[in-house]
This record gives sequence, structure tokens and C-alpha cells, in this order.
Amino acid sequence: MVGFVAAVPLGPINAFVLSQTLKRGFFHGMLAGMTAAALDFVYCLANLVGFFHIKFNLSPVLPYLKVVAAGLLFAIGLRLFIQSRTFTLSTGPQKPWAASARPAVGAVLLYISNPSMYFFWFAVAGTMTAHGLIRQGLGWAALFSLACGVGSTLWYLMIVRYISNHKHKIKQDSIRKLFVILAALLAGFALFTIGTLFF
Repeated sequence: MVGFVAAVPLGPINAFVLSQTLKRGFFHGMLAGMTAAALDFVYCLANLVGFFHIKFNLSPVLPYLKVVAAGLLFAIGLRLFIQSRTFTLSTGPQKPWAASARPAVGAVLLYISNPSMYFFWFAVAGTMTAHGLIRQGLGWAALFSLACGVGSTLWYLMIVRYISNHKHKIKQDSIRKLFVILAALLAGFALFTIGTLFF
């Protein structure tokens, strides 16, 4: 449940997963989602183990992470906006299927540069350990983290499958407008991230 809830809110990762699904189909959308789910597992495990053994201090690097995150969000948003003007639905025969690592790389870059992910998993690990909801030990931490990763995977599987199955029902102009909305959301997240440096 924790992993599922972590993945649901509309944020940069969800916007990226949706855009990959709309532009390149189920496989690329799911690759971005599975990468985010794998990182959920890693972050959750690292924070749980950290609570058992070490303390994290992100204060010195936090401003740099925010600047990098804002830059990535602006870049992806600008790319989506540009693609919104040229995007066309293919009406002819399907092109041969080709895999690309771009969705995974994009998801990793967005995830590691997003300070809110650090704090979310820090809060989850703190809650679990402070209230004794998880036993101390690597095995229990790994099991809980794996369950969080599975929860995230379920969310991405649901949303990517729904979008890819119903994409043909969406008109080309609607997809272009959706790209503009996603681009605006990413730009908004970028501005908010920069704003947190000053407030």
C-alpha cells in the first residue's frame, strides 16, 4: 500500500511515464514506470538500513539537487511542448518495434534529482522504525522495501496499460493538448522546486 500510494500523486515521474506511453507505447511507458518502482525499492531499503545504522544529512547538497531537478523538469517540459506541435498519430502500418533506454534514463534522472523522494522515503522509514512496525534487520527491511516496489509497479502497470489501450480512442489534437498540459505541469514543478530555495 505504501508503494502504491507513493506512486499515485501526479508529479514529474507520473507525467514522464504518461508522456512516454503516449509517444512510444506500452513498453516505453512501463520501462519508465518499472525504473521508478525499482528506485522506490532502493530508496526505501537505503533509508530503512540508514535508520538502523547511520544518519543521513542531505542539507549540504539539497540546493544543488533542487537546481538539477528544476533544470531537468524544464528540459523535459520544453521537449514535450515542442513535440506537441509536431506529434501525429500513425495511421499507416506500424513501424518495427524498437527498444530505447531513454525512458529508463529519464526516470532515473528525474528520480535522483527530486528531493521530495528522499524526504518521502526518509519519512516512511522513520515512521516504520519509530513505531516498531518493522523489525530491525536487513531481511525485514528488504521484504518491506520489495513490497513498496511491488505496490509502485502495480500503479504504473494500471496507468500505462489503461493509457496504451485507450490511446487509439484519443484524437490527435487531444494528445497534443495533453502534451502541452504535461509540459506546463513539469514547468510548474520546476518553478516550485526553484521557489523552495528561497522560501
